Amino acid sequence: MADVLIIGAGAAGLFCAGAAVRAGHRVTVLEHMPKPGRKILVTGKGRCNLTNACELDEFLKHVRRNARFLYSALSACPPAFVMDLFERQLGVPLKTERGRRVFPKSDRAQDILDALLRWASGAQIVHCDAKKLLLAENRCQGVECTDGKKIFADWIVVATGGVSYPATGSTGDGYRFAQQAGHTVVTPEPSLVSLVEDGTICRRMMGLSLRNVELTLYEGKKVLFREMGEMLFTHFGVSGPLVLSASAHIRDLKKYDYRLSVDLKPGLSMEKLEKRVDSDFLQFAGKEAKSSLDKLLPASMRPVMQELWGVAPNKKINQITRAERRKLCELMKNFPIAIRDKGDLQHAVITSGGVQVREVDPKTMHSKLCSGLVFAGEVLDVDAYTGGYNLGIAFATAYAAATHMEKEEDKNDCDCD
Repeated sequence: MADVLIIGAGAAGLFCAGAAVRAGHRVTVLEHMPKPGRKILVTGKGRCNLTNACELDEFLKHVRRNARFLYSALSACPPAFVMDLFERQLGVPLKTERGRRVFPKSDRAQDILDALLRWASGAQIVHCDAKKLLLAENRCQGVECTDGKKIFADWIVVATGGVSYPATGSTGDGYRFAQQAGHTVVTPEPSLVSLVEDGTICRRMMGLSLRNVELTLYEGKKVLFREMGEMLFTHFGVSGPLVLSASAHIRDLKKYDYRLSVDLKPGLSMEKLEKRVDSDFLQFAGKEAKSSLDKLLPASMRPVMQELWGVAPNKKINQITRAERRKLCELMKNFPIAIRDKGDLQHAVITSGGVQVREVDPKTMHSKLCSGLVFAGEVLDVDAYTGGYNLGIAFATAYAAATHMEKEEDKNDCDCD
């Protein structure tokens, strides 16, 4: 019989397995997909942003829900620990990019997955679809699989992930197991998702990627998010790192009006942009208005901007008024995108919601309601913004779980006289 039985061979499950093996445990990992770690392969657009190279306090500022719950776990397994483990022990060279995002130098998520499999190599990975927990006298004793097989262990770790990207194996089973043991599950919702436009402007620019722009998200007149970075226009709206981060701030689309504003020239003040436009217009003075955008905007954006601007494409540039020039500059500093909806759970990067953290010990990840039951990773009601923070949370909670499980013989030992 294994000491530790882990349900789920994703980032949290594999990290927990390796740490538990090094703590002296016999470990079995159950995985219902044909191969482990499929979601790891799609993170960071296939590059795997495995953590964020920041200090604890800065990390916690980027945790969207229940940051205080993670203080102990992240103190024991901070980003520096994770980076050192992958580079020195597992042999994966890393690099740090804009926003302190950490990637493998190879830009291959497969290298991170291979490293996690090496880390967990002392554990037995079994292809099994867990059906339910085996509970007796307020203790979790094991798991029954869909084929009827029962597997027992001293500790059962639920590391099944959320419900985002179900094709990778995240089917929400962990919530069902938690509820079976009496836990409260905060309703899962998509987080870090693309946004659906209310209109057709974005569709006309589908495939256009913008870098070094500033994105602002408004709820009515209130600014909820503002940051510089990258974004992408799609057939339904917008996506990319900036949009994913902004989406986490959206609460109730039925109750509030949300809109995005893109500053296409954040490096220029309004005054400097007007001087730049004047210079371009002077250069193209004898041409038509549609030519005035050639040096200012990407090709696929020019027809859209022309319509929003409202100046006839065949109007001579030297006939464009000062007010019309001002309007063009205002549009470049405040390109509007109306938001109708968020992307669905099937395409969300992570899930918001999960096992209520008040019912879990923040130091050990042990259930407060059912002995022998432990949680790790996205199944918990903890999530953060994009930038490597969510995988950092998975590793930290998995490490906390793995390093606070006594072996049965240790529990029976005492120093009694």
